[in-house]
Amino acid sequence: MTLSKLLVANRGEIAVRIIRAAADMGISTVSIYPSDEAEALHVHKADEAVLLEGRGVAPYLDIKQVVNAARASGCDSVHPGYGFLAENADFAQACHDAGLIFVGPLVETLELFGDKVRARDVAGENDVPVLTGSGGLGSVDEAEAFFE
Repeated sequence: MTLSKLLVANRGEIAVRIIRAAADMGISTVSIYPSDEAEALHVHKADEAVLLEGRGVAPYLDIKQVVNAARASGCDSVHPGYGFLAENADFAQACHDAGLIFVGPLVETLELFGDKVRARDVAGENDVPVLTGSGGLGSVDEAEAFFE
């Protein structure tokens, strides 16, 4: 699998690091940004940049808008960075459905390990040591009791 044009679906330092790594590998890059981040470093370091609708963090979480930006700019792949959409199985699936390579875990892996309680259960079932913790809280009452 050879990547030729990568959309970096993140901002700030992580986006800049991904852009640099991609450049070192000969991969063209596309940044995304909302209007209030037009002067951000990642916007200027990428080979191209696509303006997203909205302001602040919300546009980076808009799966449809991010996938459309990748397709409109001719990308063959998307790197989510970390945070935002990096652990979102729906985003990975949307990339796959759009014919884009998701640079990250398989959709099935994200579905399994995106839910930390479920991930702990799977680890325990496979004799992987885990630290003691809660099994997840299902209500406000449970949360209040946990903190008492």
